Amino acid sequence: MVISTAMQKTVKVKVARQVVHPKVQKIIKTHKNFLAHDEKESCSIGDVVRIEACRPLSKMKSFTVAEIIRPAKTWADPETGEVKR
Repeated sequence: MVISTAMQKTVKVKVARQVVHPKVQKIIKTHKNFLAHDEKESCSIGDVVRIEACRPLSKMKSFTVAEIIRPAKTWADPETGEVKR
């Protein structure tokens, strides 16, 4: 899921997973953030995307956005132009 689009041609993607704790046998939710290259700047916050590995593009960026699986559920109010979720 895209959580930030503040940079040019780069998005921050949050990848969440569930793992079982080895001793307690309880499911724990974890996540990791990745920077991914978005050439067309087509992603917006809340989009669910698929990222794939590529050659290192910068110090922190080694992934590209392959496709947008599900766009964010947002709409713009036609009267005020305000974006709502």
